[in-house]
Amino acid sequence: MRRACLFALALLGGCATVPPSGKVATCPSTTQFSFVCGAMKPEDLAHIPDTPWVIASGFATGAGLKIIDSRTHRATLWFHGVAAQIARDPLYGDCAAPPDPALFTARGLSVRVVAPGEARLLVVNHGGREAIEVFAVDYRDPQARPQLRWQGCLAMPQGHVANSVASYGDGTVIATVLTRPGTSITDFVQGRVTGGVYERGPGEGAFRLLPGTELPGNNGLETARDDSGFYVIAFGLREVVAYARRDTAQPLWRVQAPEFMPDNIHWDGDRLLLAGMVRDEPACGGVRQIVNGVADGMTCHRGYAVAQLDPLTRRVSLVAHSAPDPVFNGVSAAVIVGRKLWLGSYQADRIAIRPLP
Repeated sequence: MRRACLFALALLGGCATVPPSGKVATCPSTTQFSFVCGAMKPEDLAHIPDTPWVIASGFATGAGLKIIDSRTHRATLWFHGVAAQIARDPLYGDCAAPPDPALFTARGLSVRVVAPGEARLLVVNHGGREAIEVFAVDYRDPQARPQLRWQGCLAMPQGHVANSVASYGDGTVIATVLTRPGTSITDFVQGRVTGGVYERGPGEGAFRLLPGTELPGNNGLETARDDSGFYVIAFGLREVVAYARRDTAQPLWRVQAPEFMPDNIHWDGDRLLLAGMVRDEPACGGVRQIVNGVADGMTCHRGYAVAQLDPLTRRVSLVAHSAPDPVFNGVSAAVIVGRKLWLGSYQADRIAIRPLP
């Protein structure tokens, strides 16, 4: 698909402010975006249903979790590790203590409503341990900021680094590993199998690899609405791959994203929302290169695209797209709040916001 057909600048004015550590920071708007400042490497985003609140991960040491009021664009550090934020559940007993806020490095997020005004938040953590941290979220009071309580963690297998996480209604947790031990980013860029999807049921002692889910760069992950299976992104192939829960030996179907590299995947109504960087970016010399045997880090600013996937028809439709932005790169996640599109990034120090086309 030609760049001229796919990408166009979106006009947006205004300025977003956020008070990190008690100080007000400003991020001047660009032609495309206004910003929520202080959200260091917000690799994934999650919207708490039927509320104005957005959760952002922090893919940097100590960045932890941010909670953002979408009405004011103000973000605050959410988990401090104080006693009032601890409510242990023996189902998640792999860790003796909550994550150290000074080390908490949050990546993939998953929110599942478990009762009216209550949800389970799963967070991939790299800070001090490789684990899925489990939190209870209470948002029953519509006038108050949601409350967060750490319940425990599920440790990843030795040497395995999780990327994304999701769950079924019965409490079963699944997680992706982008590169299993002995594989690399260069491998999946070149189309070789590197990752897998791992599952752990309630009361089970460890995650296990689901056979048949090994793909080039297992990345974003989401479960089916009816719990019948899951959708995983093969980053190296730009594909969304669907599996049945009862038998993962072979995929149910595959869909390739048009000219962009989808990263995270989450539900938006009855569609799956995908977001990522442009595959063939002229400003960066084209597609991702392998230089001296190593895949480039894609620090050159690439355009982005957000698309919806209908899992019934397998049709992909573009929601928004644009050319590179001078201060925002590494688009990895998207949520829609009202008529605004929020973009996360594994590279930037802010969240980008623009109106829907």
